[in-house]
Amino acid sequence: MKNNRKSHKKSFKKRVLGYVMITFSSLFIASIMLTLPLRWLNPFTTTFIIQEMFTDKKIISLDWVAYENIAKTLPIAIIASEDQKFPDHLGFDFDSLYKALTENRKQTRGASTISQQLVKNLYLWPGRSLVRKGVEAYFTILIEVFLPKRRILEIYLNVVEFAPAVYGVGTASRKLFSRSAARISAHQAALLAAVLPNPKRMSAANPSSYVLSRAAQINKAVRSLGGAAYLKNL
Repeated sequence: MKNNRKSHKKSFKKRVLGYVMITFSSLFIASIMLTLPLRWLNPFTTTFIIQEMFTDKKIISLDWVAYENIAKTLPIAIIASEDQKFPDHLGFDFDSLYKALTENRKQTRGASTISQQLVKNLYLWPGRSLVRKGVEAYFTILIEVFLPKRRILEIYLNVVEFAPAVYGVGTASRKLFSRSAARISAHQAALLAAVLPNPKRMSAANPSSYVLSRAAQINKAVRSLGGAAYLKNL
């Protein structure tokens, strides 16, 4: 009788372990399928867009622009503003994160890399839980492993929000400046980069004094990086 109970317990533990392994294996395969194809395929939407479509009942589509058709003023402005170590890091800027934490900032966006921001846009839900942070870190690693830096930047430029319900450089350049992404000037690029922390409250088309000041700082940072030549590092 005791032997039967022990055998039953062992069998139950094996089944539970088997289910756990199957679950984790399935999640791992699913995560690969969500990230690896981005090396060749353009995402047609993001979790941010889906949320806004459900909340505000808007139809939002991405007007995709290939990297080579985007004025180089914009990617360098984004890098200068958001992530100056982008060509060199592996998805995380630990120095900036440590600085943000030691300065006791409530918001640590300045420590969030372009790769992390892309993951947030593509896959994550609103919130600040530890689970969400863990998922973000995991997908950031996958993005960095599977995608070249230039591809990460191309996708980011095409999915990030530049104004309320205006996602991607193609739509932003047309709606905000009445021109194509290929013709974005250095000043306009700096304005777009300046509003990224809060595009629903700050405007690149009608910039406040703060946005203009921030854009000037970004242009200065672009020059210190060496301008568009810096993009050759990607």
